[in-house]
Amino acid sequence: MAEAGYRRPGVEILPLSKETLQDRVYRQIASLILEGGIVPGEMVPVQSLADAFGVSAMPVREALRRLTAANALTVVSGRSIGIPRLSRAKLTDLRNVRIEIEALAGKWAAERIEEKEIEELRSLLKDLEEANASGDIKSYLRANYAFHFSIYRAAGSESILNIIENLWLQVSPYFNMLHDSGNYTKANEHHQSMLAALCAHDGKAIEKAVKADIDAAYDVLVELVT
Repeated sequence: MAEAGYRRPGVEILPLSKETLQDRVYRQIASLILEGGIVPGEMVPVQSLADAFGVSAMPVREALRRLTAANALTVVSGRSIGIPRLSRAKLTDLRNVRIEIEALAGKWAAERIEEKEIEELRSLLKDLEEANASGDIKSYLRANYAFHFSIYRAAGSESILNIIENLWLQVSPYFNMLHDSGNYTKANEHHQSMLAALCAHDGKAIEKAVKADIDAAYDVLVELVT
């Protein structure tokens, strides 16, 4: 009789479950959105995602259903998805909530952060500065996501991290539109302030820096969206 999974002494490797595969695909697509990998106005064929991830279209469609329900994606046609249009009212609502939640996460991080996490942030800030200097938007957005979420993970709350991720899924693709305004340079100044506040374990200072960073991006985007 055939066994349920491959075996060798002391090890049993079972086939990947449907739920695990769907979760993995979801995380891959969510990361693509959070890191600015899908630009507003871009149409992404469902099959191209399935091909890129080496899976069938079924787990991709399930992941897209979840992300559409979270307002992170919209169906452009039966076979393509894209980033939903962001109105000024929606952008303002996201800004107001982000200011409260992300500043709080920053404050908690200032109380808990360890030296190894601060060193990681120093390295990421260097990546941000190099990407900005070279005009590499994709690298900048990947490092920007990593920098912010390293701080929010340091807050030690899975609940607040999930809330922030949901907010970023809705707004982060629009960070692609900030480059030409010079916002990335201004953002890096705020990132420097965040890092300095964390080094000093100063909760009030990082709250101020996080709020300033969010507001600076908002001031640019509110003039670009309709």
